[in-house]
Amino acid sequence: MKHRGRHRRRKQGRALRGFLAGTALALTAAATMISASQATVGDDPGALEPLTSVDETRALGLREHLVPRATLDELASRMGEPVGVRTVLESADRSLRTASGCTAGERAALPVAPTATRAYCWDAADTRAWRAGAVTTSGDADDDGWWNDNRVILSGWSQGRADHGFARVAFVDANDLNRLRYASALLVVPVDGGRDYRALPSRLSGMVWYQDKLLVTAADGLYVYDMNRVQRATVDSAAVGRVEGGWSAHGQRFVLPAVGSYRLTGADTAPRLGAVSLDRSTAPDSLVASEWTPVDSDRRARLWRYDFSKDPVRPGLLATDAAGSAPAVEAYETEASGIGGVLSRRATGAERSDWYLGRAPGTTDRQGSLWRQDTEGAEATRCGSEDAPRCWGVRAGPLSYWEATGEVWSQSGRMLFAVPLTSIDRALG
Repeated sequence: MKHRGRHRRRKQGRALRGFLAGTALALTAAATMISASQATVGDDPGALEPLTSVDETRALGLREHLVPRATLDELASRMGEPVGVRTVLESADRSLRTASGCTAGERAALPVAPTATRAYCWDAADTRAWRAGAVTTSGDADDDGWWNDNRVILSGWSQGRADHGFARVAFVDANDLNRLRYASALLVVPVDGGRDYRALPSRLSGMVWYQDKLLVTAADGLYVYDMNRVQRATVDSAAVGRVEGGWSAHGQRFVLPAVGSYRLTGADTAPRLGAVSLDRSTAPDSLVASEWTPVDSDRRARLWRYDFSKDPVRPGLLATDAAGSAPAVEAYETEASGIGGVLSRRATGAERSDWYLGRAPGTTDRQGSLWRQDTEGAEATRCGSEDAPRCWGVRAGPLSYWEATGEVWSQSGRMLFAVPLTSIDRALG
């Protein structure tokens, strides 16, 4: 997909980066009261251990399953012509408050160090029954940071149990970073040949918007959504699917029907998929993933990556072989537990990638921690007089790198925030 106004937007991007450099948010009173003495020194996860044998990486493979085009067309014929991202943004009528308008309790969820340069809190009435999850942006979708003429942040939310609940995505209009507004779409799966749909019950822990596809974590793999196939709901009710008088989406005005899925093939040895993110520093671009393990677990977690397809007829999909399998092209083990966010970046000229891991607080901690690991060791962002590593958000969430601005976006509790990657690197001790 071509994007208009690229030169104009690059000038805006340079202005934005200049603005970013001088707009660091002050820590709130609640956050500064959290001293280093209240944070325990988390276990150092040490160096990454490469997994190189076929037996070790086989469990990380994915099998692709695409929804038949006829099924998607049948659903569209019944629901009406699909709409795009712009239509969803134009309907945005919910607002996020900037940090100054958030309560002290909300701001206390932010990192202590490095401090957020942008921070917002969600509409409490709209999110009260929902649990915040993954974040991705138009900075993932396109390397210039724009989707057509819009800057967009996508935030995933879950409600209910993992096997019986709902998942939705908030489409945030980020064209004016001082006035974020959003509307939401329910994530669904077509059934009955496209004559109906059901809710996706997965708890969202990872999400990547790449080209025109949105990849979302599920219990045993990933679901794939086409950003050009957003459908309008026509009935406002708690039901999901076809109802008397039209189509309902559990109170949301839009639905995103899945166009495919990737399932882990390792059976009993497959990991529980946790966070995912995009890495543009590899060739081709790649999807990186982390294994979810309980906080304070002594079981080693796995980190790995998949290549994205370079085939122009498969935009946004993973590279697969003739059998439809996507192998893990790189994999490691780490002693880190409770990983809630993962990033991988390789500096120009570097021989290896740095892996950034956002970890949930231990049982005796309030703040989470943020570590950078490679095959030689690990180091954490540190703060306070004791130089302790528990400095990250209270609820360690996703990490999404917006390359055009150099920002890492994340979410902690009901706070959406951004931190420059350079600030994270400077805070690593």
